[in-house]
Amino acid sequence: MTQTRDDTKAQARSAPERGDRIAKVMARAGLCSRREAETWIAAGRVAVNGRVLESPAITVGAADRVVVDGKPLPRAEPSRLWLFHKPKGLVTSARDPQGRRTVFDALPDELPRVVSIGRLDINTEGLLLLTNDGGLARTLELPSTGWIRRYRVRVHGSVDQDRLAGLKSGITVDGVRYRGIDAHLERVQGSNAWLTMALSEGKNREVKKVLAALDLSVTRLIRVSYGPFQLGALRPGAVEEVKARVLADQLGAKLARQAGVVLPTKERPKASRTGTSARHAHRRRSA
Repeated sequence: MTQTRDDTKAQARSAPERGDRIAKVMARAGLCSRREAETWIAAGRVAVNGRVLESPAITVGAADRVVVDGKPLPRAEPSRLWLFHKPKGLVTSARDPQGRRTVFDALPDELPRVVSIGRLDINTEGLLLLTNDGGLARTLELPSTGWIRRYRVRVHGSVDQDRLAGLKSGITVDGVRYRGIDAHLERVQGSNAWLTMALSEGKNREVKKVLAALDLSVTRLIRVSYGPFQLGALRPGAVEEVKARVLADQLGAKLARQAGVVLPTKERPKASRTGTSARHAHRRRSA
């Protein structure tokens, strides 16, 4: 039976009582991204309680029977988190119009569908967090979460320490206001210098734009931490899963509830390896 528009509206109105949007539920089951779920629904591939959906504007709960391509929807996988040492030259995107290699091309085949938490541009190296939980990704990207992103930056030019210290009060560049940045001079090497910078926002190309406003050209950019998670000795191209217990401890009960994470009763074993291919999705913003 095909779902009518009135059916959809009635079910959507009851959303607060019933659970989550259908696209989110499908994505958490590991079948597809939310955007792909909407495409599948438009193609008539998804049914809820025997009704074929015409619109993704429906919320489903535990009592609803969701079927995709004639098969029951799998249970949602527990929320998982991985650390990835992104090498220079990879695009943080599911697909690149220019045909460049992406982060997701470099991941091990055995990883499930994952999304990135935030984004690093093609020339930025270092820590990129990956998760199978889109809700967790969105929550950890929000500045309101309070998780600091830390970078080591090599710059070309003369560093004015007073201007660098002044970034703590924030700065406006080309009409864009950036929050306070904690920046310090680490060492000088001829006409180059190494800086450390701590950001709370991570707007598009924030580090490079802010330093350009100080007449400094970024020649190397490495993210060394994201919130409590550190790059450490993880080698370029390697990926390592965070243990479930560690993830739960670092998120805390309040943040875990806010993100709607599902944690397993047993810890999954940690794996660290360098991969060669993947079937993954992606998310937003460049440093």
